[in-house]
Amino acid sequence: MHPTKITLFTLVLFLLGGCFSRFELQPVATSQPAPTVTVSSGWQTLAAGLERRNYDPDPLNPVTRMVALRIDPVYYTFRAHYQPGQAYNTSEWALNLSTAVAFVNANFFDPSDMALGLVVADGTVFGQSYTDRGGTFLVQNGQPRLRSNLREPYQGEALEQAVQAFPMLVLDGAAAFHNEIQDSSTRRTVIAQDSSGRIILLATPLLGLTLRELSAYLPTTDMDIVTAFNLDGGRSTMMGLKVGGSPETVVSAFDEVPTVLAVYAR
Repeated sequence: MHPTKITLFTLVLFLLGGCFSRFELQPVATSQPAPTVTVSSGWQTLAAGLERRNYDPDPLNPVTRMVALRIDPVYYTFRAHYQPGQAYNTSEWALNLSTAVAFVNANFFDPSDMALGLVVADGTVFGQSYTDRGGTFLVQNGQPRLRSNLREPYQGEALEQAVQAFPMLVLDGAAAFHNEIQDSSTRRTVIAQDSSGRIILLATPLLGLTLRELSAYLPTTDMDIVTAFNLDGGRSTMMGLKVGGSPETVVSAFDEVPTVLAVYAR
């Protein structure tokens, strides 16, 4: 199913509009011509173990474009950053994480800027793990891994880092989300792991897919994704990048967020 196209006017209203659920946005429709874009033909090497690429789930509808960062754990480590009750915008996180090469928003959060689900930041545990949904990105004994909370629930084991969100999108290389709940097109942040153990961070700068579309699409790409889950999206979608000392806001969030996952060179 192709995602719904949107008008430039509607997109402006969406970007500048008021409050809505942190979990989903409502779809909008149009026949407005899409802006001209350049389609990526492959991965661009930014540094050893760090690659970037654009993916277009619907080449005729560029608002669905996804920016992907592929990260080799041989060269990079991951840290969760969280201060309960304190949220920052994209620029503030970039300043706070001056030595990070990349970061994305992580957990869902409540109106008090308290992260939902489990966060482990440098060994300190916050919140309660989901037991009935979603996934966990964790670092244990220096190694990053993604896992399903249903298949492998958190049982208090020692972790160096962890973030959680939902739903699972890919399990064992196949689409994992088939729920028939109301499912809207919105900006997305996704974390995935491929068969080589590399971590892939994805974000949609404009307006992305529904969760069902995203779950169906990811296994069809050449990213070789084994496991993936959805991080907080919509107005919280955020991706920052800093290569060679030059910072770039790949996707700017419209809301401040209290939790991010950051990438650091070893």
